[in-house]
Amino acid sequence: MGDYDDDTAFLGQSGPYFWTTFFLLNVVFVSTGFNGLYIVFVGAAPKHHCLIPDINLTEEWRDAIIPFTTVDGEEVQSQCSRYKIDVVRNLSAQGYIPGRDVNLTTLEQEGCLDGWNYSKEIYQSTIVTEWDLVCDNQWKVPFASSSLFVGYLVGSLVSGQLSDRFGRKKVVFMSLGVQCLSVLLQSFSHSWRMFCIMYLWVGASQISLYISAFVLGTEVLSKTMRVLFTTLGAFLFYCIGYMTLPWIAYGIREWRTLVAVLSTTSLINFPLWWFIPESPRWLMAQGRVKEAEAIVREAASKNKVQAPPVIFKESEELPLFKTYTMLDILKSKNLRCITLMCLLLWMAINIGYFGLSLNTSNLSGNPFVNCFLSATTEVPAYIVSTWLLKTCPRRVLLSLFLIIGGGVLLLIQFIPDTLHNVALALEMTGKFGFTMAFSIVYIYTAEIYPTVLRNIGMGMCSSAARVGSITAPYVIFLGTYNKVLPYILMGSLTIASSVVNLFLPETLHKDLPETVEQMQKCQGISEAY
Repeated sequence: MGDYDDDTAFLGQSGPYFWTTFFLLNVVFVSTGFNGLYIVFVGAAPKHHCLIPDINLTEEWRDAIIPFTTVDGEEVQSQCSRYKIDVVRNLSAQGYIPGRDVNLTTLEQEGCLDGWNYSKEIYQSTIVTEWDLVCDNQWKVPFASSSLFVGYLVGSLVSGQLSDRFGRKKVVFMSLGVQCLSVLLQSFSHSWRMFCIMYLWVGASQISLYISAFVLGTEVLSKTMRVLFTTLGAFLFYCIGYMTLPWIAYGIREWRTLVAVLSTTSLINFPLWWFIPESPRWLMAQGRVKEAEAIVREAASKNKVQAPPVIFKESEELPLFKTYTMLDILKSKNLRCITLMCLLLWMAINIGYFGLSLNTSNLSGNPFVNCFLSATTEVPAYIVSTWLLKTCPRRVLLSLFLIIGGGVLLLIQFIPDTLHNVALALEMTGKFGFTMAFSIVYIYTAEIYPTVLRNIGMGMCSSAARVGSITAPYVIFLGTYNKVLPYILMGSLTIASSVVNLFLPETLHKDLPETVEQMQKCQGISEAY
């Protein structure tokens, strides 16, 4: 076939057809913002301590039965132990007064054998309160978060093959259906294991939906609209869902009801099946030229332009291309180095981005406001990055925002506990830096790899990103031992990756490399001098 962009140039660069498709495809991304990070609220751990059974104790002993422990320099009630019930009951019956007649530090302690008592000040119920995911079982919360990101990894590997075989549009709406069903079933989970299994399906369907809709938009829209769609549209509409999530969670404090309500957000997208077209490019690749022409003619009608009698012209010879695999990346030293640096970048950025996103429920202050602020910081980040990428060197830009993101994380540990607003502002600044880096690294990586390896390179980097996001919940989990550990780890890793980034080649104002040979001409940092 001839060049698709040349054959459809008569449609123009904008018009009702392109704007309608642009808007409808972006609407699909809103549901990914709803369903991506609700674990922040569903998996939140309220204040808790050992449940004291209804036994005959004096008021003094009932108040003193929970021992105090030091956490981050502050004396707080223990969340995982109590003084032994039998001992306390005997002392209470004999009329002893705790602290005056009995030295509490000498009393034997035991675990929470009767369960826990949870505060309902913020949440009526979460998976933590329902299945007692605290103390020895608190590792199950980051594991549940990681199951979403494992689903991301599976979905990103499978969705491309499915959309290549069955079509972009079918996979978009199939993913919507699976996402809706898996989120709904998750609200009926009878155990933590079922919750994790369904969350894996949520992750796989969500990333499949995102990738398929992203590819469909790039293939259907014109060149001008495509740039707007890939750099701004998809990210901003994701943010709309993300920013709306905390207010839905604010109104629904019971986790099962919240998840069930969120599952319905996918339903409003199903009528879009009759308005969103299949990709003409994919149809042509399948030899279904008449169907592709029918879609383009409909687009011409909506844009009020005249389509030529024959839109797609047959070419006498089809160009032959060598098929490349991941093994080809290992054959060149330059390719290996660039790929390793890109993998580190993607992993570090994802650990920082998702680490800060998942940490909003652990910050001081209102968790709903914190989540909203975290989501809101992404909007200017996407807008500013789109504007800066037009004129600024990618390498310097990416390193700058990695240093901003990592630097403020390292500063947070020096902020006194009394300055909650300063710490929150720094955390939001870090989120801004990571979001900027997130949007820049996508375009930068695509510009580094040659056409023959671009899909493979992006796929490998995406897999590294999933490894980073799977790790992120456990990085946040370190905060249960020392609240500054997650910040030190994320900050140090980010600063290190900003240095590594300086050795990558600059791509601003340079033609995209088509072959491996053209890519190997890039000399990294030395070519700037």
